[in-house]
Amino acid sequence: MSSFLRNRRDTVKHFPHFLLTATSLLLLAAPAHASRLESWRFDTNSNQLEFTTDEDVQPRAQLISDPTRLVIDLPGIVLGRPASTQSYSGAIRSVRLGQFDRGAARLVVELAPGYTIDPNQVRFRGLTARQWTVQLPTPQLLPADAASASPVGGVSGNGNQASSTQIQGVQVTPDGIFVRTNGGSPDLEVRRSSDRSQITVDVQGATLALSATRNLLVNRLGVSRITLSQLQASPPIARLTLNVDRSSPDWQATTSSSGGLVLLPSGNVASGTDSRPSSSPPPLFRPGALATIESVALENNDTQLVIRANQPLKYSTGWDRATGTYRVTVNSAQLAKNVKGPQLEASSPVLKLRLRQETANTAVILVTPASGVLINDTNQPNQQTLALQLQRSRLPIASLPNPSTASIPVPNAPRTDPLPPRSTAPIPDVPRATNGRPVVIIDPGHGGPDPGAIGIGGLQEKGIVLDIGQKVAAMLEQQGIQAIITRPDDRDLDLEPRVQLAERANATVFVSIHANSINLSRQDISGLETYYYQSGLNLARVIHQSVLEGTGIQDRGVRSARFYVLRKTSMPSVLVEVGFVTGRDDAAKLSDANYRSRMATAIARGILRYLGRSS
Repeated sequence: MSSFLRNRRDTVKHFPHFLLTATSLLLLAAPAHASRLESWRFDTNSNQLEFTTDEDVQPRAQLISDPTRLVIDLPGIVLGRPASTQSYSGAIRSVRLGQFDRGAARLVVELAPGYTIDPNQVRFRGLTARQWTVQLPTPQLLPADAASASPVGGVSGNGNQASSTQIQGVQVTPDGIFVRTNGGSPDLEVRRSSDRSQITVDVQGATLALSATRNLLVNRLGVSRITLSQLQASPPIARLTLNVDRSSPDWQATTSSSGGLVLLPSGNVASGTDSRPSSSPPPLFRPGALATIESVALENNDTQLVIRANQPLKYSTGWDRATGTYRVTVNSAQLAKNVKGPQLEASSPVLKLRLRQETANTAVILVTPASGVLINDTNQPNQQTLALQLQRSRLPIASLPNPSTASIPVPNAPRTDPLPPRSTAPIPDVPRATNGRPVVIIDPGHGGPDPGAIGIGGLQEKGIVLDIGQKVAAMLEQQGIQAIITRPDDRDLDLEPRVQLAERANATVFVSIHANSINLSRQDISGLETYYYQSGLNLARVIHQSVLEGTGIQDRGVRSARFYVLRKTSMPSVLVEVGFVTGRDDAAKLSDANYRSRMATAIARGILRYLGRSS
């Protein structure tokens, strides 16, 4: 993990106050740490938002108009799950949670049309650096001339102009189109162009969710493409545009009794005016046969990842927390023998794609999006095709998405205890060195629920360093050195118990093993870094040189650092960063068990050299 992020329980919290702002900028570039939003809630009675993260965070906030919404960005936070929305009645219409880009999560508090709040009265309070509250003032109605406008003529519907609607997504169903919405039941106006090539559906009082896919390839039911646009902001009107065959029938639009909008070709009216997509579409042919996935390709100018099979597909999607990838699970399916994913270029919206046959009847596609790319809805243009909608972020996180904005000051994150308790496990009794036999502490970083850095293809720091640490300890034991490993398996262990273990054992040296990380957009950065504090300089130099000789890894130098395990141990101590899990070269090597063995041998050889043992 990068030196700034090496345990935010540790060094970051000891930085001078004036450095915290600069540090927060670096946290944006290090989503590989996989800090997460643990919980959030909005209290409608008090107009207060609360959220908690598993690591320190410095929020950023702004108020955006048309419609009015409070946008709160959480740098360094990764959701690992799909976007979600909680709807409310009253002036606060919804709170939305999503992954703005790979470096930040975003909370959006959206107000009902015609309401606003005073940005100067929004109050952030950090109970700790991981637990925040946001107090909103009472929403106020906008002036009448800004909130009202003459209605559009020729509207058919229920006449409920006061209702507000948010369009969240569009999904193609076997017999039509279903539009997912939140809020009221809107008025609809359907028109067909004079050349019969387009059908527009104007949704009165509607806005588009940030996560809604704006451009959807269909190629079904005579519709080639659907686009979403915000026709006007005040009063809000959203438009769906269907590009259709000129010879295709007209379409009609109705509101569903259970929420949402239903679009159907004329003469194809579904029972109950509801056409929600079925989770298990009926097979077209060969009932009972496994579907064979024949191709996975980027299409439509790289805005869709399209999965095609020879049979109807039954699938589920979601974020895989363990790997940080988007997982498409296709049941009753198999991969064709020659199926391959697309050739991924440097500019591709997909960083990595893995196809695997998980069981005899289940195929899995794991998608790692590139930096700044969001995975929105999964559309099913037909029963044999799945299409993942890929959307690039329009603006970097530090930019304002709307010129009509107001910045909201957020106090600096309060300092917290440098060692918040995470583990209550007792420190094991360890024998002290006897008969002059050296004792070496090997300390694999992270573990248990803390994966450490997560890199290319979901490569996790905790597993890499545990494997290397176990091998180093075994090699030292073979050379007559008493090697004690702080974390012999995938368990959670805080920093203080690691230090106490070394002190109780009266250790000769302490060697902590970690893996580095940086933004996944900088895969060109790889290399070895070794850190020391005071008495550990010579140990660091010897181990560092041994690793360079034994592995050929790029040299990024020996450096001094104030990591807790280096400062608090009384013996010479070092922290070895064995490479970048986000680096193209290092990640490929660290994924290889043979290379990890070479790394372990080189570290063990360096320790033996320092102790004056021949190797």
